[in-house]
Amino acid sequence: MNDFLGTLLAFALTLAVFSYLLGDNPFFRIATYLFIGVSAGYAAAVIIYQVLLPQILLPLLQGSTNERLLLLPPVILGGLLLMKVSPSLQRLGNPAMGYLVGVGAAVAIGGSLLGTLFPQMQATMSVWAPQSGVGLISGGLIILGSISTLAYFHFGARPEEARANMVLDILRDIGRLFIAITLGVIFGGVYLAAMAALVERIFFLLQGLKIFL
Repeated sequence: MNDFLGTLLAFALTLAVFSYLLGDNPFFRIATYLFIGVSAGYAAAVIIYQVLLPQILLPLLQGSTNERLLLLPPVILGGLLLMKVSPSLQRLGNPAMGYLVGVGAAVAIGGSLLGTLFPQMQATMSVWAPQSGVGLISGGLIILGSISTLAYFHFGARPEEARANMVLDILRDIGRLFIAITLGVIFGGVYLAAMAALVERIFFLLQGLKIFL
């Protein structure tokens, strides 16, 4: 019975989302509000049961003195962050907000360096030790793509100097081509993922119709 009700609800919500093809309507809005509400509720439950209770409240109530002292900074910063709700006290939340922005920026920069820049440098330098002719061609394309893409975003020269530099113009054109190919590949991947999700939902609707009929 529960499986049937769940299938029925999923069927109705899928139809409500697909109804947007006919234009904005109350059914689509209800489905959107439910999705946002469920997502917010799930995030709140995860925060409460996996962060606040086990890592803050329980250690404060049952932990040792050292554990309680270690928890003072996050508790104080969290309390200051809540001050952002009040217009008159929102300045007190600036230190906590600055700390969050700093940590977020550090994580983003570290991820970019370790996950993108350093692997790109390693792949670019691998051309000097190719394993085969294919590796040499691949490494040459990587070097050409890296240099031309960087040249495309080069804004150090003045406009008249940049136009006079034929080599830079050629590299910028090649970099524009590499960027266009990259964006096309990304768009193709997103489109394929969307089509796969659409096919799965259509198949689900057809299966649901068989069950209900």
